[in-house]
Amino acid sequence: MKVAQMMGSLCLSSLLLAGCSSGGGLSKPDEYSGFLKDYSRLKEARSPSGAPVMRWIDPQLKPDTYRSVYIEPSQLYPKPQPTAQIPQSTLQGITSYYDQALKRELGKSLPLATAPGPGVIVVRPAITAVSSKTEGLKAYEVIPVALVAAAVSTASGIRDQETDIATEAVFIDGGNNQVVAQVVRKGSGKPLENTSQVMKPEDVKAVIDGWAADLHQSYLNLKKK
Repeated sequence: MKVAQMMGSLCLSSLLLAGCSSGGGLSKPDEYSGFLKDYSRLKEARSPSGAPVMRWIDPQLKPDTYRSVYIEPSQLYPKPQPTAQIPQSTLQGITSYYDQALKRELGKSLPLATAPGPGVIVVRPAITAVSSKTEGLKAYEVIPVALVAAAVSTASGIRDQETDIATEAVFIDGGNNQVVAQVVRKGSGKPLENTSQVMKPEDVKAVIDGWAADLHQSYLNLKKK
């Protein structure tokens, strides 16, 4: 498959990707899941790695206030129906790995707490629903991981697919339960060869690793201010 053909088809047909970026582009308001209670404060920004995100940080936030971090188990929101291509085992594997990645990265700077409380910042993450519709294809179900047709090979007639995954997370003061930050972002995992290939958690682990690393670096950057 020619690279130019693949990239051109992706840019013209995908409703999920903002431009031709492997980072997944910015989430649009009509793609928000409802997991966050207030999206009105979100602004376009760049993550420490340079990926586009929508986020809000309380200007009064003082990182030194927090002595530990409590990471709630990540959710699938809204609750999806597994499919033959994205089975329940894959969905569970994705959230499980998200939890591991967040604890691994955020635990580098703050001790992991076992419960919320004063001096604890609470991280409430979710893998959120993203819907997609590509020219010539029917709309997929609203599921946490949407498959986007990337291109069509005129020679073989085989359609490659790209795995798209999105997250929304809220950060809460464990002492007074006030929201102190929010973020919405998405990314692209390993492409699948066709609609028969079953997606695995490994296909999006690199994306999740990047999210977790960016969150950790964002915390370090806030402490420097």
